[in-house]
Amino acid sequence: MKCAAFDLKAYLLGEVGPAERTQLEGHLTSCAACREELERLRWTEAALLTLREEEIPRRIAFVAEPAPGRRRWLWAWGPRWGFASALVLALAITAHGLLSSPSAPPAPAAADAAALERRVSAEVERRLEPLIRQAMAEAEARHRRRLQEEVAAVRREMEFQRKADLLAVEENFNVLKKRMNVLQIHLAGNLEGGLR
Repeated sequence: MKCAAFDLKAYLLGEVGPAERTQLEGHLTSCAACREELERLRWTEAALLTLREEEIPRRIAFVAEPAPGRRRWLWAWGPRWGFASALVLALAITAHGLLSSPSAPPAPAAADAAALERRVSAEVERRLEPLIRQAMAEAEARHRRRLQEEVAAVRREMEFQRKADLLAVEENFNVLKKRMNVLQIHLAGNLEGGLR
């Protein structure tokens, strides 16, 4: 069976039936490319599971905001270039189909599709990695800022409580001091009365 017939992502997530699972495991023993792809998927899953759960940003800055400087012009023309590229590619495929001889053997589409998928995956990873790192750095900075604000608020509250406790202790001390003075005066009066 060809590699394209198997869905490694569904296998990794446990979404395939027992018969298909047995076929795929048999295929994995003989196909190094599929084993390597499955290993990459496992590493990706493991990396994703190590990320902290965090609140999803309401707006993703690297998608919603225009690129700074010279790149802004490139980003503005991006959809137009994509459309033009797709049009040129469609014309080239049509011309090739019309001009090629009917006796030419068909190209191996499965191998080309797998290679194309690998190249696309690599390009997506290459482009997304800096954006993910930037988003994570921004999220960590927000988390650090929030933590510092909360620590500062707790410190202010503790300082306020400490001052309130000191005032209460001072007031209690003054009350005790006054009581002691009253007792001393009372004892002194009793001693004078007893000596007469």
